[in-house]
Amino acid sequence: MTTRRLSPRRLVRTAVTRTLTGMTAPRVLRHRAAERLWRGLLAGPGLPEKARVAAAERVHAGLVDAGRVPAAHSSATAVQRRVASRVRQARLLDTLARAELGAGLVPRRFAETWRAGFEVADAWYGEGRSGPAARQLARTMPLGFHRVLHFDRLTSPMAEDAAGFLAPLHGSRAAAALTAARRSTPPAAPPTDRPLRLLFATCANDNFLREIRDRYAAMPDVEVRFLDVAADPDRRPMNSQTGRMIEQLLAGGTAYGDEVERWLRPHLDWADTVFVDWSVSTAVLFTMIDPGTTRIVVRLHSFELYSLWPHLVNFARVDDLVFVSEHLRELARSVIPALSGPNPPRTHVLTNAMDLRPFRRPKTDSARFTLGLVGIGAVAKDPGWAVEVLRELRAVDPRYRLLLVGSPIDPSVSAAAARYHGELAPALAELRAAGAVEELGHTGDVPSVLSGIGVILSSSVRESFHCALVEGAASGAVPVVRDWPFFDRGARGLFPEDWVVRTPKEAAARILATTATEAAWRKVGSAAADHALATWDWTVTRHGFDELFLGGRVDR
Repeated sequence: MTTRRLSPRRLVRTAVTRTLTGMTAPRVLRHRAAERLWRGLLAGPGLPEKARVAAAERVHAGLVDAGRVPAAHSSATAVQRRVASRVRQARLLDTLARAELGAGLVPRRFAETWRAGFEVADAWYGEGRSGPAARQLARTMPLGFHRVLHFDRLTSPMAEDAAGFLAPLHGSRAAAALTAARRSTPPAAPPTDRPLRLLFATCANDNFLREIRDRYAAMPDVEVRFLDVAADPDRRPMNSQTGRMIEQLLAGGTAYGDEVERWLRPHLDWADTVFVDWSVSTAVLFTMIDPGTTRIVVRLHSFELYSLWPHLVNFARVDDLVFVSEHLRELARSVIPALSGPNPPRTHVLTNAMDLRPFRRPKTDSARFTLGLVGIGAVAKDPGWAVEVLRELRAVDPRYRLLLVGSPIDPSVSAAAARYHGELAPALAELRAAGAVEELGHTGDVPSVLSGIGVILSSSVRESFHCALVEGAASGAVPVVRDWPFFDRGARGLFPEDWVVRTPKEAAARILATTATEAAWRKVGSAAADHALATWDWTVTRHGFDELFLGGRVDR
């Protein structure tokens, strides 16, 4: 057996790395003396820039992990003054921001970090170096849509000022070039000598397509096909290869772009209209290539606006853009500049297709004092708000209880999600021990569960529509909807005024008033069910889709 001998240079490098690792460990950097020593070394003269940046990244990560975020910022600022290279400055800021996001924190210098990344991409793009520009964009753009910023906290920079937060992205010449291509021809008029060919396309999520697909598949004058771009195991990885997407969008002529053309061109050649559900990778792929005379319709639900995807979709090649609520359409106009530019896609607000009739079932008498929250797996659902409502109620009447339906928040997705989960868990444990909270978990039979729920809650900080709330209302439960704080007029623009409350105290007051007697509770619940069925049932909302796909030319 032979032992591989390391070169002297490799031995020195290994020793230095081990020493650095030990000296930048959180247990060391918890001590102020160690932090001051490192700051002096990193900000002092004589250290090569590359080594300075590499060491600064380690020190910053150690300080963040040690819980010394202000010291981490102070150290990073001192180092940055010594870094002349714009590329290395951007890299340093990027690395520091990722360390803070990894700790579940919003980076203090995020705007500066994001802007620096785009400036580097624009500089390379201006020099005609599309390869480095694309790689920089692939690193910089997703940073602004990290889940800690938008999904695992109870607020988001997008809720406060979407246009202001996105200004570095919107101002980037390289990012704008990603969606500069136009379609070669306008979409053709619907055929008159054969059935309309309608392709439904999605990526691993057809939850909101069933009623729509079934309706048009049953029509003799419509041919329907369905494409799940995640179904082909060989091509599934293409949906997550954002770096290759950006390279193709910026420079063209890539093997990735050629493969997308071979994959989707037959579908575009067959279809008269493509309906892309969710403005995610599917929409990027279908607008990456020229659709020719095929009409492209994209539906945007909600989470996409807090993600990278809409900034890679070429809306110049989208003919119609569908939203599920007006407040989402308003937010999208701040997020997607193409919607306010020349020749924007037509926009429509069409409610999700829901068959609500199976939800209206007799309720048990005990349901009157049972609050229900259906869907609790995201921080944005804020089940803690529902717990506060329950506490307000039980201070008056201990018969009230809360039923939580769905998978719980996964604390492993981020440190921020873990923090929320950790704060909620003791409150749930206390109420569970008192018999006041039951966690049902996932169920495949929501209508049956709702028959035992007398008050349906929407405790979310943001929703596009909240199907579970509407299904609960259709079941005859009293709806109590938090005025979703992400939006100026979200819930109040969708639901009757008396359904919507601002605080847990207001929610409790509505519940106490509407459940004071069994007769009052059943009367309010029945009125809510009538309203839900008359407003949002598929028998009502399907006509909007008929207008979208067929121009209303259908026997109603």
